[in-house]
Amino acid sequence: MLSTFRSAALALGLGLASAAAPAAAADSTIEVRDAYIRASGAMAIAAGAFMTIANHGAAEDRLIAASVDGDLAARAELHTHIQDAQGVMRMVEVKDGFAIPAGGEHALARGADHVMLMGLRRPLVEGESVAITLTFEVAGQIVVEVPVGEPAGGAMQGHGGGAMHGHRPGN
Repeated sequence: MLSTFRSAALALGLGLASAAAPAAAADSTIEVRDAYIRASGAMAIAAGAFMTIANHGAAEDRLIAASVDGDLAARAELHTHIQDAQGVMRMVEVKDGFAIPAGGEHALARGADHVMLMGLRRPLVEGESVAITLTFEVAGQIVVEVPVGEPAGGAMQGHGGGAMHGHRPGN
């Protein structure tokens, strides 16, 4: 039994290690790093995905959409938090997306801009990864594997966690 536990722990460790290096699509100026989705309970209906998106290009790009497999969630939306007139923070969908400045980056973090998985059809389990397709105005679609779990070091704002591997659909 101990050897089974060790084998499982080693496999999990190797899986997380392979997700630890930042990745970008081979022909893209977009790099996504420090990505994670928190594990969810059986009754959860939504989950947030957090990451940092860097634009190594000479022109601004814009994250305009996100999607996931329909077996995981009904849809993915770009969200942010705003404060209403009564001082209450509300989460709202951002239809026009998020600007990623040329030579800069944009953090998707808890309590701020993020990708929201809506209508979860099953729990998100620590150690697995979720394929999310990010759609950019210039770079097009990039599929990324986002690990489920807390960011490295337990950082609360989504900085310094595991990275995700990206590729263009069909590659």
